[in-house]
Amino acid sequence: MKKILFLLLMLSSTLSFSQSIIGKWKSIDEKTGKDESIIEIYFEKGKYYGKIIQLLNPEKKGAICEKCTGKNKNKSIKGLVIINGLKKNGNEWSGGKVLDPKNGKEYKCFITFKDKNTLKLRGYIGFSVFGRTTYWYRVDNQ
Repeated sequence: MKKILFLLLMLSSTLSFSQSIIGKWKSIDEKTGKDESIIEIYFEKGKYYGKIIQLLNPEKKGAICEKCTGKNKNKSIKGLVIINGLKKNGNEWSGGKVLDPKNGKEYKCFITFKDKNTLKLRGYIGFSVFGRTTYWYRVDNQ
């Protein structure tokens, strides 16, 4: 009985140290190096999603997704769900898509941790070799 309790305790402590992508993350404009937006990643119905909850560039506060198609066409970028349907697979979240509001295109994607406060997001077409990597930075409650 003591061995079982010990194993359960060890397992639960190990799980508590695993990292979660759930939370708020800051994206940086790759061309200017300036803060761009805050994305909130959340878990719903067995999958992970990410929504832009704040635009940090004052000039883009009322921006809409002009180049998006379908239900996102001309939708406000603030509130736009840009990460769809990721599932956790080991130390990676994959199997979903990312929407780039700048060009309106969707890409397959996966997320891993670079370190405990930095997400590595890889968006790609076909194979992950043909894609782009960006980094998001953990935000304390804002």
